[in-house]
Amino acid sequence: MATKKQLTPKQIEAFMELLNDRFEANSHRHKEISWGHVQAKLIKFPEKIWSLQEMENTGGEPDVIAYDQMKDEYLFVDCCCETPKGRRSLCYDREALESRKDHPPKNNAIDIAKEMGIELLTEEQYHFLQTIEEFDLKTSSWLATPDEIRQLGGALFADRRYGRIFLYHNGAQSYYAARGFRGYLRV
Repeated sequence: MATKKQLTPKQIEAFMELLNDRFEANSHRHKEISWGHVQAKLIKFPEKIWSLQEMENTGGEPDVIAYDQMKDEYLFVDCCCETPKGRRSLCYDREALESRKDHPPKNNAIDIAKEMGIELLTEEQYHFLQTIEEFDLKTSSWLATPDEIRQLGGALFADRRYGRIFLYHNGAQSYYAARGFRGYLRV
């Protein structure tokens, strides 16, 4: 029987097939990376497969975009065209959520990412992702925000408009229907 953060063997098999199909259909995202190596790594860490499934369940369409040879880790990132539909209308973190007096959102990006076992993209990761394909042409994504900005009440988000990547700031308590977050997972 599957535990809360583990898939059944049948679920793993079906999900691995989906990931393989996406990997093969988008080879431009991960040149010189072999699916066999990625799959072997995933099989060793079933909790990571569960996290990837959570990314998928919320509309993230996770795929491999890099391999860190020093750490022997593959980097999976949400590769959906727009910020994942199941992770929108969120403020930045718990503190921001609790500070909202009127019309608070249902949740926040940091807590959801933590529950899923993933992390928000950094500014550098977001820029790298945008070199692979064009993302967030109609939406925006919260980014991991440096403490010095967060302590002042702000948080970072980014999107792509007019053929350029824009990095912005907003109050961490803000939320919009078109803003969510992209996550990453190291395997």
